[in-house]
Amino acid sequence: MGVRQWKAFIAVFIAIVVWSPGSFAQELAPIQLPAPQRAGGMSLLQALDLRATSRAFAADPLPLQTLSNLLWASWGINRPDTKKRTAPSAMNWQEIELFAVMEKGIYLYDAVAHALQPVAGGDFRALTGKQEFVKEAPLTLVMVADLTRMGQAPAEQKEGFAMADAAFISQNAYLFSASAGLVTGVRALIDKPALAKAMKLADSQIIIFAQTIGFPKR
Repeated sequence: MGVRQWKAFIAVFIAIVVWSPGSFAQELAPIQLPAPQRAGGMSLLQALDLRATSRAFAADPLPLQTLSNLLWASWGINRPDTKKRTAPSAMNWQEIELFAVMEKGIYLYDAVAHALQPVAGGDFRALTGKQEFVKEAPLTLVMVADLTRMGQAPAEQKEGFAMADAAFISQNAYLFSASAGLVTGVRALIDKPALAKAMKLADSQIIIFAQTIGFPKR
């Protein structure tokens, strides 16, 4: 292969890697979570005693087992025969979808498979809130309501139901965090249009809350 052919080959290769939507830089693989640990931990009353909101997080990522336990405790399936969850939802609509925003990308929690499904590659953490700490904290959960799952409920009532259901999930995350030595904080102060675009949400999906979780800042 001559010099010109080599140059042409390299140019094509760079174009494929850099610009192709399926390039190495853009790929985000699913994460199969280990089975959640459903026994052990501190008592409920101890967790309630320690429950608090924090705005100071270490940058250390959560171990995969801890992430698995957190997602299951927050919104996992605890009755496989009926696919009912660890948090209630109005009419069992299960309209809340739980997204995990981490350094490598955005994932959707698949409770049935107990896995994280890729949504978008890249670091979008700064979009999950207007406070500085969100840029470096390892994990933010974003609770999104899919209004199409809410049956014939009046339109003016759907968001209220969704906010209550998201709050149940948020409290589960608070109590798990307290029991596992983590810190957390929930908020609604978000640039929702920018985050919704990054998360590739449909018009029928609305962002309710974001909740950052991590280890205490040392």
